[in-house]
Amino acid sequence: MKSVNVAVIGVGAVGVEMLQILKQRNFPINRLRVFARHGRQIAVNDCSYNVEAIEGQEFDGIDIALFAGTEGEKGASSLYAQKFIEKGAIVIDNGADFRLKEGVPLVVPEVNEAKIYEHKGLIANPNCTTIQAVVALGGIYKQFGLEKFILTSFQATSGAGKRAAQGLWEETKSVVETNQNVEYDHLKKRIEIALESGFSHQIAFNIIPQIGSIGEEGYTTEEWKVIRETHKIMDNHSIRITATCARVPVFTSHSEAIYFKPHKKTAFSELEEVLQHTKGVKYFPHALPLPLDSEGTDEVFVGRLRRDPHEENSFWLWCVADNLRKGAALNAVQIAEHLLAKQ
Repeated sequence: MKSVNVAVIGVGAVGVEMLQILKQRNFPINRLRVFARHGRQIAVNDCSYNVEAIEGQEFDGIDIALFAGTEGEKGASSLYAQKFIEKGAIVIDNGADFRLKEGVPLVVPEVNEAKIYEHKGLIANPNCTTIQAVVALGGIYKQFGLEKFILTSFQATSGAGKRAAQGLWEETKSVVETNQNVEYDHLKKRIEIALESGFSHQIAFNIIPQIGSIGEEGYTTEEWKVIRETHKIMDNHSIRITATCARVPVFTSHSEAIYFKPHKKTAFSELEEVLQHTKGVKYFPHALPLPLDSEGTDEVFVGRLRRDPHEENSFWLWCVADNLRKGAALNAVQIAEHLLAKQ
């Protein structure tokens, strides 16, 4: 692959992960520029990066612009993506602004690689929860189709940004140091920490069964993302999908329990065979995939495959993946790698 000029926009949890992955994968960079709201120097794994304040900058000569974005938030791409495109860059956006926009490919390379090459200057990265689910189910869908699936997610705090993950740490220390003391002053302090973290409730030693705002039919914005993004990625709106998304006291890696019914009658052994050969999946037939084990890895770990004893041709699986890597930064870099490989 020829060397190209790359920009990374945003240096939060996902942006930092993008910088690490570009280096780890020896991405062919001629010149790298890093942008954020405020200019500064940052260090990532002993490498120093000059971060430029994005306001007022010129974007000439950039070939690929990776917008880091954060979970569910409108990001810099809404302000600057078109400016990069007008200067000749291809924008790969991890934010939520363009995922469902008509004419913008929503891509997970292991599932719908062909859509990458239909871009008009902008390619969208799906939500982390969606990416993990469609990789886990992608091979099954291609082989047997999907009639429906029901997803329950257990999502790490880092999905809401560095401040949220730090908030988990601060809350945990506060609870431990006070020895579970719920006197007013300590309780007030813990509530203040929770609010500073961006969560509506304490997350340490707790589960919050809401990610995003409550919307249509009582489902959250995060839950609707799973439904609508999966339909777009798989180019099939007939799949019946429903979801519950919860925030759990884990720093990194999302976990998902997925109940699914293939469209074609499928044997258990056939599902195992497909999972063993699905691109991007690491299948564990006899072990428990754990979020701690998947942290820092590129694959979606899948295990606990089992049939529903009461419903014909229906199954469960459990999957975990590093939400900052495959759920965000790595997926974007993989899209860029496919683009370069075609040039």
